Parts: sequence; C-alpha cells; structure tokens
Amino acid sequence: MSELQQFIEGRMPIIGESIIQTFQMVSISLVFSVLIGLPLGVLLILTRPGNALENRLVYQVLNVIINIVRSIPFIILLFFILPFTKLIVGTSIGIKGAIVPLIVHAAPSIARLMENALVEVDSGVIEAYKSMGIRTRHIIWHVMLREARPTIILGLTIALINLIGATAMAGLVGAGGLGDLAYRFGHLRYEVDVMYVTVFILIVMVQSLQSLGNKLAAKYKKD
Repeated sequence: MSELQQFIEGRMPIIGESIIQTFQMVSISLVFSVLIGLPLGVLLILTRPGNALENRLVYQVLNVIINIVRSIPFIILLFFILPFTKLIVGTSIGIKGAIVPLIVHAAPSIARLMENALVEVDSGVIEAYKSMGIRTRHIIWHVMLREARPTIILGLTIALINLIGATAMAGLVGAGGLGDLAYRFGHLRYEVDVMYVTVFILIVMVQSLQSLGNKLAAKYKKD
C-alpha cells in the first residue's frame, strides 16, 4: 500500500471530522455573535451625539466595554473566561467550551463593524426620511441597514474569517476542529503531512469565503 493510500485511509476520516467540527463552531458562534453584535452596533449609532437616542453615558460605556474586549488577544480571553464558560455551558473543553469565548471574542468586533458600516450611510438620505415622518425603527431597518449592506457583508466576511482563525487557537483547549488536529498530529506527533493538509484546507476556506463575500457585496452595491 502506498503512503498516499495509507494517509487517505488513516487520516482523512479524522480530517473530515475536524472540518465538520470547525464548521459547527464557526456557524454557531457567528449566529450568536450577529444576534448580539448587530443590535449593539445599531445602539452605538443611535446613542451617538446628535442621533435619535443620543445618550453620552450609554455610548461611552458601550464604547469602552467593546474596546476592552477587542483589545484582549483571543488566546488570553480563552483562558481568562474559563470559569464563565463553564458556568454557561457546563464545560470548558470541546466544541461547547469553545463557543462561549468565540462569541465573546466576535460579538464586540461585529458591533464595531456594524457601527462603522452604518455611520457611512448618507446622512442626507436619513434626514429626508425623517422629514417625511418615518419612525426611527423603520429608518434603521429599511434605510440604514439596506444602504449599508455591501459594507456589512464585507464586515461579516472579515468576522467569519477571524472566527476560523480563532477556532484554530481554540484547539489548544481540546476544542476539536482543524486547530486541534494540527496541534495533536502536526505538532505533538510531528506528522507534517497532516499539518500541510490542515493549512491547505484553511487557506481554501478563507479564500472561498472572501471571494463569496466580495461577490455578494458587489451584487448589493449594484442594486
């Protein structure tokens, strides 16, 4: 039996399982991060000075909290909130143990990306709708989010790619996925072929997601 056949039979099932675990961590974390980050981004915009719900205290508190969380490297955050993670999901290892720190890591970044996307919406368009008596919540949903779609898509693409990188680091706490595979087989067992395959898969994933994000952003920009 050739070395290639041995590799395919011995390692491909494990690699396939790791890919599925990575997709699970990324997809679940992204959904919850968007559910948290999008409203936070909108709230940051609304509470800014001069906007509909202007509140300097709320804006400054949110701004500081988001900056603090974003300034902590994920690998440090991973260990720093282990007690909180265990309290929420009952464990600090495996896929479940990685999802909480991934959400805590990604949600503030998405909030900031959303804020930056919404702040770029033409203020003249917003004022025109306000002058027609359109309510703030309708302006947010039908005007601001709609106008900012290309920037939001590109922002979410960046957040998604960052999450993939974070899941690789989560492998250090036995979270599973491609990072755990590379660490256990590529580093601890010195199986460089597994490391090369893992890196190749990650490159393909990131390139594919970035290309898809660019195409969707370009599509909505034309619309």
